[in-house]
Amino acid sequence: MSEDLRINITTKKNTIAAWKSLSGRFLVLGLWLILLACNQRKDLVDAPLYEGPLSSMDSAITLLSDSGIVVMQMNANRQNNFENGDREWPEGLYIEWYNRRGQVTSYFRANYVYFTKSENLYRAEGNVVIKSNAKNDELNTEELFWDQAEEKFYTDKFVTINSDGEVHTGEGMESNQDFTEYRILKPSGTFRLEDDPGNPSETDILIKPTPQRQ
Repeated sequence: MSEDLRINITTKKNTIAAWKSLSGRFLVLGLWLILLACNQRKDLVDAPLYEGPLSSMDSAITLLSDSGIVVMQMNANRQNNFENGDREWPEGLYIEWYNRRGQVTSYFRANYVYFTKSENLYRAEGNVVIKSNAKNDELNTEELFWDQAEEKFYTDKFVTINSDGEVHTGEGMESNQDFTEYRILKPSGTFRLEDDPGNPSETDILIKPTPQRQ
């Protein structure tokens, strides 16, 4: 065997060995990359979905106009906006409605309000108040729904309505948006603020303080 042939054979063997070694390294590196990608994907799958707001605004003011005339104004210390179109007012919401002369006809306030876009519905909680300036009637309750499309309020919770010196109580209520027409679904009674506790009428309900335990 000539010297050149021996050199060629040796070179081929070295090349094959080097290729096998390099291929093994690429295989190990490939497996490591696949394992790393799988672990990262698993971490992403296992990670909790973010359900918080996409954006937040402080001192949010929203105006609604009709034919260039402002008919409603919403004020809130903070407003959260979600990806699905929902909105939240975690620090309370105050709304005023106006007539064509710019006068406030009624107002609404609550400690917490959430708007669900898919239902086009507002849910108010905590110290909810509606007042009609036209009739001077005022509603108080702990939960209220506002259907803006139908222009109505409703609830199935306990309500008190102060109207012309009388307080009406009951469970459940429906009203129009300016609170000039309403009805209590399950009335529990009425009392006059100026009634003499010693001479109640048959339809009056007098609120008495709860006795203290000794």
